[in-house]
Amino acid sequence: MYLCFIGIVVFSVVILGRAVYIQQVQGTYWLAQAKAQEQRFEEIDAERGTIYSEDGSMLSTSIPFFNIYIDFMAEGLREKDGKRFRNNVDSLSIALADQFKDKTAAEYRQLLQNGYRKKDRYFLFKRNISFQQFKALRSMPLVKQGRDKSGFIYEVKDKRLNPFGLLANRTIGLSREYVDSEGKIRNTNVGLEKTYDTILKGASGKRLMRKVAAGVFAPVDGSEIEPQNGKDIITTIDVNIQDIAENALMKTLVANECEYGTALVMEVKTGKIKAIANLGRRSDGTYWEDMNYAIRASEPGSTFKLATMLALLEDKMINLNQHVNLEGGAWTVNGRTVYDSENHGYDVTIKEAFEMSSNVGMAKMVMTHYSKKPTQFVDHLKRMRFHKYSGVDLLGETTPIIKVPKDRTWSATSLPWMSFGYEVLVSPLQTLMLYNAIANDGKMMKPYLVNAIKENGLVVKENQPEVLEQAVCSPQTLTLLQELLKGVCNDPHGTGFSLFKGAPYSVSGKTGTSLMANGNRGYADHIYQSSFAGYFPADNPQYSCIVVVRNKPFAPVYYGARIAGPVFKELADKLYAVNADKDKKNNPNGVIKKDSSSYLYAGASEDMQQVMKTLDWKYQDSVGTYEWTRMYAVNYSPVLDGQPVSKKMVPDVRGMGLKDALYLLENMQAKVVVRGRGKVKNQSVEPGTAFVKNQVITIDLN
Repeated sequence: MYLCFIGIVVFSVVILGRAVYIQQVQGTYWLAQAKAQEQRFEEIDAERGTIYSEDGSMLSTSIPFFNIYIDFMAEGLREKDGKRFRNNVDSLSIALADQFKDKTAAEYRQLLQNGYRKKDRYFLFKRNISFQQFKALRSMPLVKQGRDKSGFIYEVKDKRLNPFGLLANRTIGLSREYVDSEGKIRNTNVGLEKTYDTILKGASGKRLMRKVAAGVFAPVDGSEIEPQNGKDIITTIDVNIQDIAENALMKTLVANECEYGTALVMEVKTGKIKAIANLGRRSDGTYWEDMNYAIRASEPGSTFKLATMLALLEDKMINLNQHVNLEGGAWTVNGRTVYDSENHGYDVTIKEAFEMSSNVGMAKMVMTHYSKKPTQFVDHLKRMRFHKYSGVDLLGETTPIIKVPKDRTWSATSLPWMSFGYEVLVSPLQTLMLYNAIANDGKMMKPYLVNAIKENGLVVKENQPEVLEQAVCSPQTLTLLQELLKGVCNDPHGTGFSLFKGAPYSVSGKTGTSLMANGNRGYADHIYQSSFAGYFPADNPQYSCIVVVRNKPFAPVYYGARIAGPVFKELADKLYAVNADKDKKNNPNGVIKKDSSSYLYAGASEDMQQVMKTLDWKYQDSVGTYEWTRMYAVNYSPVLDGQPVSKKMVPDVRGMGLKDALYLLENMQAKVVVRGRGKVKNQSVEPGTAFVKNQVITIDLN
């Protein structure tokens, strides 16, 4: 008994000592742990920037969705024994049923009463409601009295939306996150969304959350660190050209059950990519932008013959009037036979050999002049930058391969096969860069997809055209290459002649057809890649374009002129028609007018000046006594510039909001027809023309 008593005393002393140790020595630590269990910080996502086309159309934007919670223990909701709740629950239930139409008013009333009775602290009431539904909710009985009195709490989440759907989907990209097996957030963005992710996503904020129930936390008022929203991106994409490219490509792919295809349109003088369509066939036979084929390297085939001719002409090895024996379309070199797609005969000029796309002709010329000095030929390809990435602002570009004689894969037949686009790997975009350089008087431009980055409507960074190579060849060689490309589409024996016969504009280009390897099966499946690269109009090039299509195995039709050529032609036809109509409509007298698309905002000068002062923005002001003003950016700084208004002339309302435009026009007694939403993009009557009372003026908003 005595020993038992001693044991109890000793045990009690140990427990007491442990308690004192925990309280005095470890007390601070455990208090901090307890406090951490009661409150925590969570990140507030920044609003992701919007991606726009060159004309201001939204290509990818964030749409807010809202999660709605109710704190049924909110002090204002339960005051006076819940009188506020009882007085509003019926009218609120009716409003909820009318708005959401997923429950009856009685069901909503029961749901709210159950939550009130159970004293739920953070009850999830609605998930992912739209902004319009959120606005309606905030005006409902009880809810409109505010968070403290109603208990209604909202949480906003952004969802990424591509308003044009398929249009340039892979290039614009997707903004996607997922949680991996370790609980870490991973990013699977592609396209511009990935390349410019750090710019678009901004900087997250923080919010202090307080524990209100087991596993439930509510935000603490006044404890937020606001996020810094992402910047906007203005791309070089032209929505109309992109739409034309995708429709033309889709038509060919569907008609021929092709595996995939890509079509690229570049502005000759600048290197701006105006359209980049990528379509791949899915298991159900439909097509989607599943991969960016424009930047994936493959054996280009006959479009590469332009590079071969450049090397031969630049080294003055040949002239176009020389003759070459095509050997009836088959020629054996070092134990391997080069074949033409058809029998082109025997004795033809070098110009004709190129226009007919003879593999034999290219291989014989290269072996004649470079077999003992292959490095000289390869060096030309490197000067054309085929061994380098294009530099376009897209991640995921595959590595180009240009063999050199010291490579282990170099063989006795590498040189002749390279001459007509085999045993090299280059992307469609790289091929287009060379054709664009020939169209641009020899100047090779860096391709790019982003014009500018904007923050709060002002340009913070602007990309300018960049010259990669001032001249890919001599002026003499350039003239001959332009002659060759024009001959392909204009001479009767050219492989592109039938495509453009009778067209109201001229085209320069080159067809291509190459047999593609299919993994371990090699070339046994007879899968061909069809291509067409060129530019138009030939005498004053505005656009360069390449179309590359991979056909299905054993396709009955696969030549470049039959598969890729029609896509190129439809693009050229429609762009020619659009630009001809635009020139006639916008510039009937040949007068170049100032483009107003760079204006950010427009309206009454007093309002604009007040906005600048309120935002505490430094700005230049040359408005003077003008009644109306515009704001635009110069060297990234806002500038206000006035415009006089006379009731005798139609004013320039482009860039204005609808309210200002209507006020100005209707005060002049014009009849205004409004189309669209946003700021005024176009007006039907040119600014500065004589105004007639009751004149109808249509304004397009965007």
